[in-house]
Amino acid sequence: MRTAFLLAASAGLSAAFAPGRLPTSSSRRAASSSSSSSLSANTLEGREIASGGSIKPVNNFVLVELADIQDQTDSGILLSKTAKIVKTEGTVVAVGPGKYHPEGGDLIPMPVTEGDGVVYGKYDGTVVEYNDKRHSLIRSDDILVKFSGGKLTLDTADVCDDVVLVKPDETETETSGGLLLAAPKKGENQSRPSTGIVIRVGPGRVASGGERMEMSVSEGDRVKFRDFAGNEVDVDGAEYCVVRMSDVLAKF
Repeated sequence: MRTAFLLAASAGLSAAFAPGRLPTSSSRRAASSSSSSSLSANTLEGREIASGGSIKPVNNFVLVELADIQDQTDSGILLSKTAKIVKTEGTVVAVGPGKYHPEGGDLIPMPVTEGDGVVYGKYDGTVVEYNDKRHSLIRSDDILVKFSGGKLTLDTADVCDDVVLVKPDETETETSGGLLLAAPKKGENQSRPSTGIVIRVGPGRVASGGERMEMSVSEGDRVKFRDFAGNEVDVDGAEYCVVRMSDVLAKF
């Protein structure tokens, strides 16, 4: 009995002071996989998204990775902190399935896909921090211009749905009789011209039956649209106007 007790005690002491087991290759791979998975996890507003998930826009929402804040002018002049230019422009990284037509119930297709560049309204969208970068969730209706190739130029610019891109006429500085017009004073009504040449035409609005409605204007048409209608967009250093077809009054 005493011999058995001594053997058991000896075995216990040997186990207690035995060096720990070295990790096997499979356990090392598992730990490495867990670590890399944790490092690559998506984050929203600084919090990790559970189960390796990501942001998935719903309805006709679009997730846009925003362009960097511009801290100097195109000529190289540095801007102060308050004067820095925050562009409402970026690259589409995720797209919702689309929204249903309120009357016909057909699914309206999304006008953009991942990788497209977009410009949207100044006061549109909700800014979020996704993977430590500024993004914005916008509706497809908020998109003013879409473009490809990573840079907005007149060659890459296009418009969506029932939207037209117009190059507005220059502001008149004299009457037809040759009289010079005084420039408006600060604080006075400084409306931009509401006539111009159509540069781009969207595919048309989706009707209740799912088909596209025909646009009433074509590229090259001169049009008159409502005063103060549309949004201004800078393309290749020139000012253009994005106007809904419902705001176009006449062509000539």
